Amino acid sequence: MSDFIDELRIHCFAGKGGNGCVSFRREKYIAFGGPNGGDGGHGGSVILVSSSKYKSLTHLRSRKHIKAESGKHGSGSQKTGRGGEDVLIGLPLGTCVYDADHPSSPMIVDMQSEGQQYTIASGGVGGLGNIRFKSSVNRAPRRATEGKEGEDIRLRLELKVMADVGLLGLPNAGKSSLLRQVSQATPKVADYAFTTVKPYVGVVKSGPYDVFVMADIPGLIEGASKGLGMGDKFLRHLQRCEMLLHVVDATQDIDEQIRLIREEVTAYGHGIVEKPIWIVLNKIDLIMSDEIDLDAIKKQYQCKVFEISAKEGDGCSELVKAISEYIHA
Repeated sequence: MSDFIDELRIHCFAGKGGNGCVSFRREKYIAFGGPNGGDGGHGGSVILVSSSKYKSLTHLRSRKHIKAESGKHGSGSQKTGRGGEDVLIGLPLGTCVYDADHPSSPMIVDMQSEGQQYTIASGGVGGLGNIRFKSSVNRAPRRATEGKEGEDIRLRLELKVMADVGLLGLPNAGKSSLLRQVSQATPKVADYAFTTVKPYVGVVKSGPYDVFVMADIPGLIEGASKGLGMGDKFLRHLQRCEMLLHVVDATQDIDEQIRLIREEVTAYGHGIVEKPIWIVLNKIDLIMSDEIDLDAIKKQYQCKVFEISAKEGDGCSELVKAISEYIHA
């Protein structure tokens, strides 16, 4: 799990403004040259930038303190100090930014679109040189001001994967196999529980121009909302999904699997259980065709039900077509 981080805290410091300068013009044959001290440069800002090239927050793991450059001091001949360079922090799409020192405060910004920028800490204003204080009654001011301190803020970054369709299910139900079958994603597949230990995202093509994004999260077990197994912390990645697919192992107790997952999702909250949830009965290649009463399942759970074999590909094209029609309706 070390290669995937979806929650992180960082401390951002904007640069301090440079000080203004006290200086006077000194030239031959000019007895009273007057003030010519320049202003200090502005401090650099810390700017958040969202980009699809980042898949998690791992690249920020060793950057817990991020500082922008301070502005340079002003100098004589009315020279303004150079402004400090801004620092850009790249974030994956779907990153929610919160004030870590005020947990109850609302979210600061949701980085959802490619190239979105947000100045999270503004650099300090540069100080004024003494030329700024020249007046008719004060021809030779010896006053300048110091640059202002830049803003600093502690942030909590929380990544929520951007996907149209999310996959729910118990460990080994076949979620990863389904994602492999319908997209180019390559999540780990094996015959033991918890092969998926981080979210995987795949782009599914349902036609020449119709595509949607599907996300596979680690499987839930009974008691996940209380921290058992891998817990329910990965459920946040389903909050943005337009719809969910509950992948069920058709060779096991179907009702028990559906009950268990829905109880854990309901306990987690955050609106996930209110989303459209379709049931996908997987591994139908391992059972007899008349072992499942589809009509009874549809009537009981009031949703669409599909039969597939993620391993063999049976029924997957029909499922993809139905999802595409729903999403692009």
